[in-house]
Amino acid sequence: MAFAWKAAGLTYNRYLAVAARVVRRSLKEQPRLQAERRGEMDLRFAKWENGKQGENKSLADSNAAAMAEGAGQGQQ
Repeated sequence: MAFAWKAAGLTYNRYLAVAARVVRRSLKEQPRLQAERRGEMDLRFAKWENGKQGENKSLADSNAAAMAEGAGQGQQ
């Protein structure tokens, strides 16, 4: 028997994210706000070259910039 999330084409991590969002939205106002704050995250990364760490960058900002660059190249 296949899992419903797998049959729907979701990864397990995506399934958990959707389930957590549904639970957070079902809470009353004050607990919902606290749970939503816990659900936020900021991932950062740094590129290493020649044994030295480069600048720390936000993953969300880098992804947005890459998407915008890719969209600009696709229209030319």
